[in-house]
Amino acid sequence: MVRGQPVRDVSMELVLAVDSSASVTSAEYRLQLQGIADALRRPEIISTILQYSEGVAISVMHWGGWADSVLDPPWRLLTSRAEIAALAAELENVERRDVGHLTALGHAIDVGVELLDTNGFHGRQRKIDISGDGRNNSGRSPRDARANALARGISINGLVILTDDAGLYDYYDREVAGGLARFVMQIDSYDDYAVAIARKLKRELAPPVAEGLGRETVGRVRSAAIHTR
Repeated sequence: MVRGQPVRDVSMELVLAVDSSASVTSAEYRLQLQGIADALRRPEIISTILQYSEGVAISVMHWGGWADSVLDPPWRLLTSRAEIAALAAELENVERRDVGHLTALGHAIDVGVELLDTNGFHGRQRKIDISGDGRNNSGRSPRDARANALARGISINGLVILTDDAGLYDYYDREVAGGLARFVMQIDSYDDYAVAIARKLKRELAPPVAEGLGRETVGRVRSAAIHTR
């Protein structure tokens, strides 16, 4: 944000934080970005975004080690079908860059907060959406970073991939997610990412609802329905 530049009111600001740490293969990384692009092309996602008269500002942040993060594409304000389609196309052409080998969830949250505070928008809702397949192993704790986010009116939701850690849902639920209508979804593998992110975005972009909606599981076999426990 340029100093002195007017701040634009928007209906929602959303940071999509994509896991790019060493535990994520190139194929898995590409599945994440293609999954977001495909979700943005779904009619129900498009209609959900377009219901907001002031638009939805979205950025995609690629996170890994505590000292690294990449914003690509940068902030895009979505107010029309053409702008949504353009963002989807951008995501398909993003090249992976080195963001470190570690998993710094607390740092990812801190970067998300900074992005929301300095983007030139003022959202009625402000959210960070973190996808990941591992626990924090570098930098400050996600719980401390979350406290700072919540104090600034920012909600954090999670999408966990259970490829290496069967208990990752409970960890995200306890240490990462927080705020109004917070939730965590889980999938068994990156192959399920496209289905999950579409459902997650639809829920994330919906008007706020009460907390405590439970665990959502999207599995390759169970992908026709979401199971709540």
